[in-house]
Amino acid sequence: MGVGGTHPEPDAAPQEQPAFYVYVLACADGTLYTNDVEQRTRAHNAGKGAKYTRSRTPVEVVAQARFATKHEAMSAEFRFKHLSRRAKDRLLARARTEGFAVVLAELQEAASA
Repeated sequence: MGVGGTHPEPDAAPQEQPAFYVYVLACADGTLYTNDVEQRTRAHNAGKGAKYTRSRTPVEVVAQARFATKHEAMSAEFRFKHLSRRAKDRLLARARTEGFAVVLAELQEAASA
């Protein structure tokens, strides 16, 4: 899982805000990896991504969530990474119907309680 950011083009309208994403990749060997969604996935599948995924291609994006700030995205990634594999699998199953951002937000709320 990882955090990637996109920034407006130099001539973009001033009201556009950067967006930051958390994503989860399912690797060919069944492991999960997190990190900018489309560009990074292409790099991973081309064997030019993170060292971890080079020998685990092809990879597939199984979840992604958009955040307004890098801090929010990194916090969500941190919480996800510290779950057990079983908890990650349950969360990803819920994310298919409820949305990854929603289940990550609930995870944050539970951690804050």
